Amino acid sequence: MRDVRERLLSTTNSHNSPRSFTFGSVALGVKSKMALHRLFQLSSVLRSAVSLTLRRNIGISAVLFQRAKELDPVQKLFLDKIRDYNSKAKTAGGIVDAGPAYQKNLGEEVIKLQRLYGGGDLNKFPEFKFTEPKFDEGAK
Repeated sequence: MRDVRERLLSTTNSHNSPRSFTFGSVALGVKSKMALHRLFQLSSVLRSAVSLTLRRNIGISAVLFQRAKELDPVQKLFLDKIRDYNSKAKTAGGIVDAGPAYQKNLGEEVIKLQRLYGGGDLNKFPEFKFTEPKFDEGAK
């Protein structure tokens, strides 16, 4: 880019006035030279702004492009297994393929927790009751 800029802005003909240069076969004045210089500066600023925006939005762009294209076969297999497990868990009402040994261990652990924390229903959030403290006005 710099090489092109230098070629455009350099003086190629010695018979032109010192305040002009040639662009191809057209002689340009100092104002045109300044306009070209500002155009190159503006283009570099725009280029850096666009690259910054693209870098910031690369995460969003990746998600959008991912939806647009077909899934990788491994990703598709993984998602199918997750969906299959989810449907089995809904029909089983809990853990999938939980046998009697699992249920026995779960019962033992629940009994231990009830003993440690004073019983109650462990599937329900505890209710807290706070009483207002009574302040007695002391003698002055």
